[in-house]
Amino acid sequence: MHFSELDLKPEILEALTTMGYTELTPIQEKTFLPILNGRDLLALAETGSGKTAACSVPLVQRIDASLNVIQALILVPTRELALQYVEEISKISRLADIVPFAVFGGFPMEIQEGKLRDGVHILVATPGRLIDFLYRTTSIDLSSVRTVVLDEADEMLKMGFIEDIDFILSCLIHEHQTLFFGATMPEEIDRLTRTYLSRPVRVELNKERVAPQSLAHHFQFTGRHDRLKALIEYLTRERISQAIIFCNSRHHGEKLLKELGGKFESIAYIHGGLEQSRRTAIFERFRRSEIAFLVATDVAGRGLDFSGVSHVINYDYPYRPESYTHRTGRTGRMGRSGIAMTFVTHKELGDLKSLFKINHIDPVWHGNIPNIQNIKRKGYRGPRIRGGKQFKEKTLGPLTT
Repeated sequence: MHFSELDLKPEILEALTTMGYTELTPIQEKTFLPILNGRDLLALAETGSGKTAACSVPLVQRIDASLNVIQALILVPTRELALQYVEEISKISRLADIVPFAVFGGFPMEIQEGKLRDGVHILVATPGRLIDFLYRTTSIDLSSVRTVVLDEADEMLKMGFIEDIDFILSCLIHEHQTLFFGATMPEEIDRLTRTYLSRPVRVELNKERVAPQSLAHHFQFTGRHDRLKALIEYLTRERISQAIIFCNSRHHGEKLLKELGGKFESIAYIHGGLEQSRRTAIFERFRRSEIAFLVATDVAGRGLDFSGVSHVINYDYPYRPESYTHRTGRTGRMGRSGIAMTFVTHKELGDLKSLFKINHIDPVWHGNIPNIQNIKRKGYRGPRIRGGKQFKEKTLGPLTT
């Protein structure tokens, strides 16, 4: 389906055409009409499937620009995703006189409060900062909100926002539409769905696959002390337009930056401890392709869309399968091809079986690979090998769960 086939306001359709949006992605096609018709919605889809636009376009279509009140509230887990939402909505609504705005921590409340008093139609917020406003000021009036959106709802629960979300949703006692978007369905989302959604439309496009289909999953087995050498060799030999290199901790990221800084140009490091202005500046430089390699903690692992990223590299093996999904989803987005490279040490071998099963991964191995006869799944034909040979079982032993 094309956007031109929808009954959109002319100014919105013109903006979408300028943005290069012609055909709807599957998640957009499945959710557009239910949102326009005011239905509650639970939408689960792979990362990079176009969920931001799936939410933003119908929201902008429903806004009455003549009413200078908050008509839509979007809750997101991170500041960066909040800013990305505002940027996307601003482009879609640039000809429609609709005002989006984001409130989040790490930025003076007084400045945000002044903008809210000037008038906002679509408010994007992180839960903590929104609660700060609800408790401490009278500048936010949510009584005219017609639609509430929880984007990356599963990640907000993992980050400990469940009580904040309960509080915010309980404050909206008038009738309104509620939309949940996510990539996975943890137990707490099921509870929120039963509590706050009324006869919701359920859209689940990721039952068979959570990761983008255009994403190739590469792995390299390496000793813990040889991992840095393996990474440098990989960055040197691969044709990489841009890469995000994930570490599990701020300390590991700082150490890796020092090691890579003297060998590669155009490299930066992003983590949650940076001031918001610094984080925003780095992300914007990365979006403009002024940075080739971005070392990052999981602050860059959810929701953000970087169109130029050809590779995601897990230098540190992610703690959870969900983290793998969301990290690697920074490439292979919207049908674009991408490669996810993960370095695996001996202590992580036991996790591979569940990772491959949960994410439906057909791995491509670089160099020597461990014996994987015990992690075959239904329909799995064994490893594809890119160079090297398979380890003997007596060296590593079989993989176990």
